[in-house]
Amino acid sequence: MISKKKSLKAELFNKKASDPKNEAVKVLEALGLNQGQVVADIGSGGGYFTFLFAKSVGEGGKVFAIDTNLDFLEFVKTNAEEKGLNNIETVVATNEKPLFLKKSVDLVFMRNVCHHIQNREAYFRRLRDVLNPDGRVAIVEYRGGVGFSFHSLFGHSVPKETIVKEMRAAGYRLEKDSDFLPEQSFTLFSP
Repeated sequence: MISKKKSLKAELFNKKASDPKNEAVKVLEALGLNQGQVVADIGSGGGYFTFLFAKSVGEGGKVFAIDTNLDFLEFVKTNAEEKGLNNIETVVATNEKPLFLKKSVDLVFMRNVCHHIQNREAYFRRLRDVLNPDGRVAIVEYRGGVGFSFHSLFGHSVPKETIVKEMRAAGYRLEKDSDFLPEQSFTLFSP
């Protein structure tokens, strides 16, 4: 069972994600998800986007909430059950084994996660194996280098140019580069 203190942190993450300035509706529209698709929400946190994805892909779809934090995953699992979202599966993130069966994921979504990943080129190269032939990777990341901010000061950002360069080196092409988020870049890639 998740403690009250730990669930508060997950709730805080969800509150921040739901802030109107984070344009969750526009992000969801830009992704263009369809019923029956499979989504991997890497760094799912409290599950705010996981729950939106689960509704978008419907009962015939699947959403994997992936995180290193077991308390967050328990929070997501409990809330999914309460919301009647039976198409969510929680997964503990590891570097040792593939997350899914090969060629099974339609969308990998990463929000404010890239700055935590070491050796991103190799990570994204491995991630290509889980994408189906038409699969895509969506990255929302704090821009960094734009004035004085917590994100820049503590290295919780990756410049969009760096993301694009690393993704190209990992074998992806840029499909969409949107600028509707005030503090973050939003890029969409395909293998």
